[in-house]
Amino acid sequence: MNAEQKKVVMVVPFLNEQENIPVLYDRVCKAMEGQPEQFEILFVNDGSSDGSPDWIRNKAKEDPRVRMITFSRNFGHQLAITAGMDYADGDAVVIMDADLQDPPEVIPQLLEKWREGNEVVYAVRAARVGETWLKKFLAATFYKIFHAMAKVNVPLNTGDFRLVDRKVVESLREVRELHRFVRGLTCWVGFRQCAVHYERAARLAGETKYPVWKSMNLAWDAITSFSGTPLRWVTGIGLLFSLCGLIFMLHIVIQTMLHPETVAQGWASLAALTLIMGGVQLICIGLLGQYVSRIFEETKKRPLYLIREKIGR
Repeated sequence: MNAEQKKVVMVVPFLNEQENIPVLYDRVCKAMEGQPEQFEILFVNDGSSDGSPDWIRNKAKEDPRVRMITFSRNFGHQLAITAGMDYADGDAVVIMDADLQDPPEVIPQLLEKWREGNEVVYAVRAARVGETWLKKFLAATFYKIFHAMAKVNVPLNTGDFRLVDRKVVESLREVRELHRFVRGLTCWVGFRQCAVHYERAARLAGETKYPVWKSMNLAWDAITSFSGTPLRWVTGIGLLFSLCGLIFMLHIVIQTMLHPETVAQGWASLAALTLIMGGVQLICIGLLGQYVSRIFEETKKRPLYLIREKIGR
């Protein structure tokens, strides 16, 4: 590599992707043919139990551009991305999943925008092939709610597939919160950003590692990491129900004065209101508990992940 040649590191978190990783490697190599930058592929093994780590170990012996770090256990997709950025030493980092829904053929477009001076180039999904209507609906709903609550402008129809400049990577390394929403953090740090549009492909093989319930957990982490609005909403709900309770109390007082014989018949409505109020209080306490739990977890200062094995350099 000459003094002027820059290096791009592809950070690929994976969990049991033995059918996809060989294809991903071939397509990344082909996509980088003719590009002026040197490249490496840094695989992050998030606790795989199939043959994918063995394939990478063997490939790393043949190709020094292949590296791998292996977690001591499954720590989760967002922390795998974080580890990849911590260990990537390139002038730019491309974050992409191993399921090939993020086509490696888009990488040259990301690099072109980076060469123009952009420091974050995020890939926007013009189409989402192979995803159910429910997942698309929930994704659209999440972004609307997130934009309404948070002050961070995460572009619509984006995932973690993006290129980040070295300066951005170094800034993100200083952010060590446990419950992470990486695409939100890359927007939060700022810098010069732009978009590249692409068609998201269907998963090549295997099963999704992000079913609906995991996507909802990520959405909850995103909202609670970037906004305290739910707590303010809880305050508003409490005030609303207090007002309703005051109005109902006045109604009972007036009813007692005008028609005292009917007051004893209102036990059903009182029981219903008691149940509703109790339910609202439990929801509010539970929401507050979620924020307190996150504070507790952050104060322990445990490492975000633990590395069991490193392959390459």
